[in-house]
Amino acid sequence: MPDPDMSVWTGRIDTADGPNALRWHQMVKPLAADSPPGVALIGFACDEGVRRNGGRVGAKDGPRAIRAALANLAWHQERPVYDTGDVRCDDGDMEGTQMRLADVVERAIRAGHRPLVLGGGHEMAWGTFQGIVTARPDASVGVINIDAHLDLRADEPGNSGTPFNQIAKWFGGASRPFRYLCLGVAEPSNTATLFDRLGTLGGEYIPDVDFLPWGRQEPRDYIDEFIRRVEQVHLSVDLDVLPAATMPAVSAPAAHGLALETVEAILDRTLMSEKVAAIDLVELNPRFDIDSRGARVAARLVWQITKSWDRKGDWA
Repeated sequence: MPDPDMSVWTGRIDTADGPNALRWHQMVKPLAADSPPGVALIGFACDEGVRRNGGRVGAKDGPRAIRAALANLAWHQERPVYDTGDVRCDDGDMEGTQMRLADVVERAIRAGHRPLVLGGGHEMAWGTFQGIVTARPDASVGVINIDAHLDLRADEPGNSGTPFNQIAKWFGGASRPFRYLCLGVAEPSNTATLFDRLGTLGGEYIPDVDFLPWGRQEPRDYIDEFIRRVEQVHLSVDLDVLPAATMPAVSAPAAHGLALETVEAILDRTLMSEKVAAIDLVELNPRFDIDSRGARVAARLVWQITKSWDRKGDWA
């Protein structure tokens, strides 16, 4: 495991309000070999995939910005939260960084923790997925990607737009069906080729407009049915699925997007299944943030995820 920089965990201390007036910076601890099961925050300080994909770089600084925004939030969690440090890519070796991430995710799962990977470019999803299937080799795994983009590009070498095509190839090589559901897709932002590839691979999607009250589908039932068919879920959340007014701090801000409350509802619904093995929260780019608004939204989602995980199942 990488060594965490705990100096980011600092903030207000409400001494006068007693022992229950705690904040995240007072409770998050470095992950140790004997730590009881909890949520393991793993930083993916890499945006090489974004650079290769022609996007706006800066997401490598996302993990630290999310931690800084989390630090002063009120602590209402029951299970421990650990900081495992950052998996870094300072030399352009994205593929090596993905493999190191896979190792950290695998080890965290085997130790009974719930990995929550903070990023960082969406290329991290390929690393997280490899960690899940290595730790749970016999489980049927489905991938739910909350994202404005399908990220099924066929580019070689890989980039931030290829992770789910790489995952599809893994499923094919393992003679397993490609179970992939992309939620909140912006149809104007994905070419016809990508939708054709999704259909050929057997993946599924729900566009952003179908989450409106007058949408053409019932997304909740659709999500429930997808989860029912698998034993483990890899949940990936690209912050660019949120409207630009809510999330300016991404490489590709959304003109439409899913409302924050919709994303929160999807997260809670998915976590209710008790099947989520690991989560990616990707693409926070502090260079384009405004008064830390994007970092605060990302931190709020981390806060909710940990609370939802608190309520779900036996971690032993």
